[in-house]
Amino acid sequence: MPNILVVGSLNADLVVRAPRFPQPGETISGDDLNIIPGGKGANQAVAAARLGANVSMLGRVGKDDFGDLLLENLKQNKVDSTLIQRADSSTGTAIIIVDASGQNSIVLSAGANGKVSIADVDIAFTNYQLLLLQLEIPLPTVLRAAQRAKENNARVVLNPAPAKELPNELIALVDFIIPNETELSFLTKQNVSDIASAESAARDLLERGAKNVIVTLGSKGALIVNTETCKQVDTYQVDVVDTTAAGDAFIGGFATSVLENKTLEEAVRFGCACGALATTKFGAQPSLPTKAEADKLISNPSTSLSVSL
Repeated sequence: MPNILVVGSLNADLVVRAPRFPQPGETISGDDLNIIPGGKGANQAVAAARLGANVSMLGRVGKDDFGDLLLENLKQNKVDSTLIQRADSSTGTAIIIVDASGQNSIVLSAGANGKVSIADVDIAFTNYQLLLLQLEIPLPTVLRAAQRAKENNARVVLNPAPAKELPNELIALVDFIIPNETELSFLTKQNVSDIASAESAARDLLERGAKNVIVTLGSKGALIVNTETCKQVDTYQVDVVDTTAAGDAFIGGFATSVLENKTLEEAVRFGCACGALATTKFGAQPSLPTKAEADKLISNPSTSLSVSL
């Protein structure tokens, strides 16, 4: 029986590496097009599964070749896909440009992800311990999934990406809300540029009902903020190739650690290791690490990492 349910998006990522991002109206040359399984929901499902969790994914794909590709990829990664429906629309896609420094720029086309409905989640909950949510599916569906999770005594992790306005009702249902600096700034209408401003904005979410806010800070690690503590957790230094799915790798690592009853700091530290490792490889799901890789980095952080291009 899966112990993690991911309700979220599945995308075919159309990825091109280029020396830099083009300016408006400009055409530049890039490398060959890569078609890679992605979507924040599917990324987080695969991330947790590669780390040893039993994971089920709920969402929708189209009745097209991209849908076939994404379902087969979940099967190969041992993610249960029985709750994924085939919609009469195109599969969701993401157009991704990766520059020479490994930073990315992404445009989403929701496709079938926009059809994930409240009815879909109403029948989904049985004995799951943890629910992972993101915002690449309709917000009413996200809210209903969180409500159903609490009705069934499951803890809820929300990654508020891409950033949207959130009702306090949803924030209060979530056990762990995990934004990056940009998303936190959008949610709170505060400028987030350093640790102090991240703490201030996170405390705004606590006032709105959040229980634990974990702000991912890229190369600066992550910040844990709740009513009892505010603590920065450092990340691991690696050679960055592509930052795509680093946040999803963090959440997969964090979620599996929560299931193992690790402390909050231990769970965040493991998430940081997974996120760092994901930046050393190209693409979304191909970059997601195994538990052995994450454990090795944590036990010997000075080890030189081989970079996969």
